[in-house]
Amino acid sequence: MSLHSEIKKSLEIAAIEGENQFSAEKATMTEEFAIGGIRTYRYINEFWTSGQRQASSIHEISYRACFKPQLPRFFINLFTDMGDTVYDPFAGRGTTTVEAALMGRKVLANDVNPLSKILSKPRLAVPSAQDIEKRLSEIPFDHKLENEIDLSMFFHPQTEAELLSLRKYLTEHEEFLDDIDSWIRMVATNRLTGHSKGFFSVYTMPPNQAVSAERQKSINLKRCQRPEYRDVRSIILRKTTQLIRNLTPDQLKLLKEASLSAVFMENDAADTKTIPIESVDLIVTSPPFLDVVQYSKDNWLRCWFNKIDVAEIEKRLTMATTLSKWSSAMRAVLRELYRITRPGGWIAFEVGEVKNGLIKLEEEIVPLGVYSGFECAGVVINQQMFTKTSNIWGIRNNTSGTNSNRIVLFNKKLQGQDPVKKEVGG
Repeated sequence: MSLHSEIKKSLEIAAIEGENQFSAEKATMTEEFAIGGIRTYRYINEFWTSGQRQASSIHEISYRACFKPQLPRFFINLFTDMGDTVYDPFAGRGTTTVEAALMGRKVLANDVNPLSKILSKPRLAVPSAQDIEKRLSEIPFDHKLENEIDLSMFFHPQTEAELLSLRKYLTEHEEFLDDIDSWIRMVATNRLTGHSKGFFSVYTMPPNQAVSAERQKSINLKRCQRPEYRDVRSIILRKTTQLIRNLTPDQLKLLKEASLSAVFMENDAADTKTIPIESVDLIVTSPPFLDVVQYSKDNWLRCWFNKIDVAEIEKRLTMATTLSKWSSAMRAVLRELYRITRPGGWIAFEVGEVKNGLIKLEEEIVPLGVYSGFECAGVVINQQMFTKTSNIWGIRNNTSGTNSNRIVLFNKKLQGQDPVKKEVGG
């Protein structure tokens, strides 16, 4: 059976086993295409959807441009077994990392943005709500503390003083943070700003993007609003309860087991020398898409709270402004992924449509992966409806933004092969 036939059959079986009734009743469309002299296939269906399986509540940490947990779960089910190693070189909020841990896999995570580790690592070692409440009661709040920057357009003075007190405590204990402190830091970072009373701030944009101070002043003026007091301790406890609400004892055990061997790195994804050669079974990732999302600017308040230098993050992020620069960066990443992937291992490389769908990044990634030594098994296109959050940002299906998940599948042949020496574009 050809690789094309095997992949198509495996995808359809995986969709059915994932209880995606829509996909089970709808034949997978296939279309052959060629790019850079390489012939492969697109497989189109609704292979996974938010309706087929409710994701664990532990994933409910907001971050710009993150994919849903159903995506990594689909490929983890398809290509790995319990105990295998799953890696995400652009880990973001840790969706692949946490989902792999929930499924009993060993995990590796990498992201040059320190916020990634802050938002993901604590969810592998989940403390009890009682321990969180006790620790919060022990952290002194000094309502006379003053901020080094003006955030009065976001926070009530008393709320801001409580945040400053918490930030001071976390900074002073940075080298000694235990699982409880790390959890509190993660939740507080996630609750800084948002559009409900479950956040520390006055009403603003969704929590995955912090608007500028001037923009917030305009929002306040337009809505005739002033920041109200928000109890920092109670909001952290409430969000903690929400995050752990549907975790089972078995899942908590799996997360804890994964935490014992989990590795979190802050390296360039093209330079991860600490990962041994041919040690990874599956890579599920989604790299930055050109300059579509300004990760450091979107997270400036989160960086302030964690005393992270936004300018330094901006320099390290792979935010290429042109397609050629982006392709050059991805070429280096794929070479490194080839080095660490075991023979027979897989990559699910999620890309998207940018520039209103005029650029399909899989047409860039397919040749880059093949020239790095991988065999391209095809492009999986999961068609789905946009979320409410997408519509907030003015994105409409089939008109702008990404109207589907597009995942390029690469396989490292069991017998191995020498990487093709030809360089893309030169």
